[in-house]
Amino acid sequence: MQGYEAIRSRLRIPAIAAPMFLVSGPELVLAACRAGIVGSFPANNARTIEELDAWMTEIADAARAMDMPWAINIMVHRTYARTAEELELVLKHKPPIVITALGSPRQIVAAIQGYGGMVFADVNSITYARKAAEVGVDGLVLVSAGAGGHTGQLSAFAFVPAVREFFEGVIVLGGAIGSGRAVRAAEILGADFAYLGTRLIASEESIAHPDYKQMLIDASADEIILSASLTGVPANWLKGSLIAAGYDPAQMGPKAEIELGRPESDATKRWRDVWSAGQGVGAVRLVEKVSRIVDDLASEYEAVRG
Repeated sequence: MQGYEAIRSRLRIPAIAAPMFLVSGPELVLAACRAGIVGSFPANNARTIEELDAWMTEIADAARAMDMPWAINIMVHRTYARTAEELELVLKHKPPIVITALGSPRQIVAAIQGYGGMVFADVNSITYARKAAEVGVDGLVLVSAGAGGHTGQLSAFAFVPAVREFFEGVIVLGGAIGSGRAVRAAEILGADFAYLGTRLIASEESIAHPDYKQMLIDASADEIILSASLTGVPANWLKGSLIAAGYDPAQMGPKAEIELGRPESDATKRWRDVWSAGQGVGAVRLVEKVSRIVDDLASEYEAVRG
């Protein structure tokens, strides 16, 4: 896996800072890169195309100077109205990795691989993993049970081995990974990289609201609520934020229709003021710099690597 080796050789530990809605911005991406892991962000965190262009310019220039890989996450669902415009900027700035979500990556694979980029498809089932593999992606992000935000139902212990049986590309594993021991465990299962999400939300560099960060510090895994009633896709949410937004965690209601539209027009969307987290929330104990978090992860990782 030549692509894997090119990425791994630049990293301190085999990890990617997951792209997180209303959390990941240029400062977090570049802090992750400086700390020695892959930084990433979702394109829809930039509320306009002009802002996205500026973010990508800043990240691409800085990451190039560091000789570090970075990634952008774009949604390819049929209801997301900005995919074509975001793809244009991807082709302009040429991020080393493009992570697709909520749909088939078929429409973008050739264009990204054409400039030498790698396409990783975010999938939450073996069925979707097979479909993504069939269209020629370079990697699969396996979102297992316990992941924050949009999540899967399969245990990582079942998911990774099952996918590795038919896929020889890069595997990234997400789902409650908040320690260096868990990063190493992902490798032992057969993954190439771990996806770090919840642990990084409370970093100083994230754009998450201060109350969001404090809620993570105060929360435990018992306070993670799984529901598809907000976005139409099963997702894990902080119980406290659901209550604050007027929801009853015990009666979340039916699955919503998926209607993504444009980021510029989502001020009224039901999930804007509800905060996600994974079952690894217990690893978040204070607000600290990304560099310190990665230091801790790296020390734990090396201690169990042997």
